[in-house]
Amino acid sequence: MKIHLHLVKTMKETEYLETIKKVLADSSLIGDDCAFLTPDMTKNNGLYITQDSLVEDVHFKLSTTTPYQLGKKSVSVNLSDLAAVCAEPLYITVSLSLPKRLNEQFVKDFYRGVNEICEKYNVKVAGGDLTGSDKLFISICAIGRKTGEYNISRKNAKPGDIIVVTGCHGDSAGGLSLLEKNDKSCERLICAHLEPLAQIEKSKVLSNLVNQDFAMMDTSDGLADALYKIAHDSGVLMEVDFEAIPVSEQLREKFPDTYKSLVLWGGEDYQLLLCIKPEIYKKLDKDQFFKIGTVQKADILPVVRIKDNDILHTIDLDVFDKKSFNHFGDK
Repeated sequence: MKIHLHLVKTMKETEYLETIKKVLADSSLIGDDCAFLTPDMTKNNGLYITQDSLVEDVHFKLSTTTPYQLGKKSVSVNLSDLAAVCAEPLYITVSLSLPKRLNEQFVKDFYRGVNEICEKYNVKVAGGDLTGSDKLFISICAIGRKTGEYNISRKNAKPGDIIVVTGCHGDSAGGLSLLEKNDKSCERLICAHLEPLAQIEKSKVLSNLVNQDFAMMDTSDGLADALYKIAHDSGVLMEVDFEAIPVSEQLREKFPDTYKSLVLWGGEDYQLLLCIKPEIYKKLDKDQFFKIGTVQKADILPVVRIKDNDILHTIDLDVFDKKSFNHFGDK
């Protein structure tokens, strides 16, 4: 389960997590974005739980999003973590810390957005909390049911696996850049940022096809970020062909000089990145699941190698540390 402490800026998230693990008597459930709550990992009756927080002026600005859009996004980003473990979403709890400048209409519109996503995926709101605050804070806990007898973890990538993504990358970061410039010229990119959708349907497809352990996570912090995390946790080399990564024509057109960086490091696309056996990949719809590379045995250390025409980019720990999203803003 992710633990975010966004307002403190003196340490990186990974360092805080290591500190937390050392303090807790049992930290076995901390690591992946969802925690599995049944000790017997082979049973098909366990629950997954995840929690994410959104902070005003860190993750969103009320000047660029409506309460309705914010309600939708707040739920979707949590359901994305459940999609990344092929869990069936069941319940959410919603906690809001509201500043005095926001009124009842804001709450009503926010929950209209929450309700739309919940109805779409048959999820029930099971409570939460309301408090006062200087800024708007949103924290949602999502609970889902395990749907298969396999286990999904960042640690499960194996040499020979096919690396697959479920859709375009860079659109959300492009939309954010446009909003920051008050440029409303591309609805697709702006919508990708303000109203992302969790890949629940594609997760269901995978749950019906896969019959063995595999690696998967969402790309909420960026495609390159997710690639490196799987490579690191699985101890493998991830070889990727940049030209195979789905990129929208709108992103190429609006950001001809920077779209490649947005694709790799932009974040908040909430697509799925998975590593599966070739025989499983053959069964997938190639219009929805896109092969971008293969998993290889690591030469020495786990890394990501991205081939871009004749240029080879390597993402090792140093590159990852410099370019990946940092919740604490100290780099």
